[in-house]
Amino acid sequence: MFLRSTSIGGLIALLGCLFIGDAVAAAQAKGRRGGVAPDIHAQRLDEAVCRHWLPRLPGVSAGLCRTSRLEPTGGRSVQGRPLYITDVRSVHAKMRVLVVGGIHGDELTSAGLALRWLQLAYDDPADAYWRFIPLLNPDGLLAEKPVRMNANGVDLNRNMPTHNWAIETKQYWEVRTRRDPRRWPGPAAGSEPETQFLIQQINEFSPDLIVSIHAPYGLLDFDGALPPPTKLGRLHLDRLGVYPGSVGNYGSLEYHVPVVTVELVHALDPPSTLETVQMWRDLGDWMNARLLAPQGHTGHTD
Repeated sequence: MFLRSTSIGGLIALLGCLFIGDAVAAAQAKGRRGGVAPDIHAQRLDEAVCRHWLPRLPGVSAGLCRTSRLEPTGGRSVQGRPLYITDVRSVHAKMRVLVVGGIHGDELTSAGLALRWLQLAYDDPADAYWRFIPLLNPDGLLAEKPVRMNANGVDLNRNMPTHNWAIETKQYWEVRTRRDPRRWPGPAAGSEPETQFLIQQINEFSPDLIVSIHAPYGLLDFDGALPPPTKLGRLHLDRLGVYPGSVGNYGSLEYHVPVVTVELVHALDPPSTLETVQMWRDLGDWMNARLLAPQGHTGHTD
């Protein structure tokens, strides 16, 4: 099972992991990885990244950020900022889950939650092989004032190459948003380097589930053929509909995997530690019930 079988002591340890200091965090990370000290270059890289990210990541401590073991991929944003991933793999992984945060740069809590969940995955990866992209849009988040779009002014969650993109996104942007510049889908489907990076990660990782983290609608959205989760913590299912060029649309209709979209209550105020853990537990329970069920099992045995 996921976290439901975790003891009271284990749950307290998970809660404490989110707020521990630098030295303790480093020691716990070392222990989780079988006593192997982290690579010095990777540690320095994490420290440099965290110095830039931390002022914009509510609810994330310096120790938590550094022990996330972010790895550069070669992918870069419009302004040349590296795009990072972290993999957490259970020995008995039966499913692959891709978690994406920071698609919209002004939704600061989405990147923060991705990193906090990443720490929980380290402690209990369950039967999953996780890949975290905590910040897809670093240019938007690190702008002088955080903005939804990337540095080209494109809404990355409308730029995915979904079916009939050229017609549907044009109609959506011009009619439904009245040419709202915050929701401009871009000059062409998949035009942005961040979008291309995400598509590459989806193709290479071949996930059984995509989790896309946003804010601040305070609900749970779902795209896919499986029965959806009814809640994650206090977020309850309330389907928003189909948006051309969105990750939910692309993942479910083009790539044919379910997409859970988490819409946090606040873009600036992070969920509490208890709420963070409860959402994680609810997600794990649903994954165990649906992705590992006979009708949902994909055969991954990594």
